Amino acid sequence: MNKVATPDVSIVLPVYNESGHLVDEIDRIRRAMDASDDSYEIVIVDDGSHDGSLEIARDLDNVRVIAFTENRGPGAARKIGTAAARGSVVVWTDVDMSYPNDEIPRLVKELSGYDQVVGARTSEEGSHRFARVPAKWAIRRLAEYLTQSDIPDLNSGFRAFRADVAGQFLHLLPDGFSHVTTITMAFLSNGYAVRYIDIDYAERAGKSKFHWYDDTKRYVQQLIRMVMMWNPLRVLGPIAAVLFLIGGAKLVFDIFDKSFRLGTNTLLVFFAAVAVFMVALLADLVVQVTKPVHVVMPASIIIDHNSDDPPGS
Repeated sequence: MNKVATPDVSIVLPVYNESGHLVDEIDRIRRAMDASDDSYEIVIVDDGSHDGSLEIARDLDNVRVIAFTENRGPGAARKIGTAAARGSVVVWTDVDMSYPNDEIPRLVKELSGYDQVVGARTSEEGSHRFARVPAKWAIRRLAEYLTQSDIPDLNSGFRAFRADVAGQFLHLLPDGFSHVTTITMAFLSNGYAVRYIDIDYAERAGKSKFHWYDDTKRYVQQLIRMVMMWNPLRVLGPIAAVLFLIGGAKLVFDIFDKSFRLGTNTLLVFFAAVAVFMVALLADLVVQVTKPVHVVMPASIIIDHNSDDPPGS
């Protein structure tokens, strides 16, 4: 590893009970990065492991180690690791043998002209697929609708991104598995370019950290959070419009069937439509006023620094 004060790439690795394959994964990452032209650092964030993973990490040479005294979740680990990263590019991956970590240099290279590159998995090898696949499909379809973009893989943990851009959104990342979804949505919703490249995905080594009930419940919560956080008008607006149409149709029915007497249910539908629309407007206002004040320029925008003319002239 090139020991420099400011490396080109910071590789952030959340670790929770991965002692059986941690050394092999670090060796695989080092071989790939040593063969590249980029200087790098490896940041291991131990998420309260109790199988000796922390002791193994501390014995490794040229590795920065951050340790949690208790398990806080992969999102918390990646959030802290990213905040501590010194590279201009941050790479997220896992050390469970599932992601092709020998392709990290390719991931970084593909970042040229983009703000984030995501390794899109071509197969689903995780556990509890009967619960995960439908939930992920629903969330991905909602994300595509909200951002009006094609998202081949919303939940991939194998990605590289510009550290300065991600720094604007770290406070939004939840501690659980949905942090990867959140950072994708944050980039897309704020005009940053995201690229997807196909990767192979292997069955993980060790025991899965996925809990079918708890994490499926979190997926449902995430659906609601995504709507309210990114583009509430795009979802709640049509719902309010449909309620207004239903109320209008019921009003016409009441006029002809009940001699101009409005039914109580008709009024309730109109009240519901107004309530949903007002919530949508307030939520959209909150989204707009809480956007980053100091916006980092997207990589897709090229500024001619030799020009004396101010932007927009």
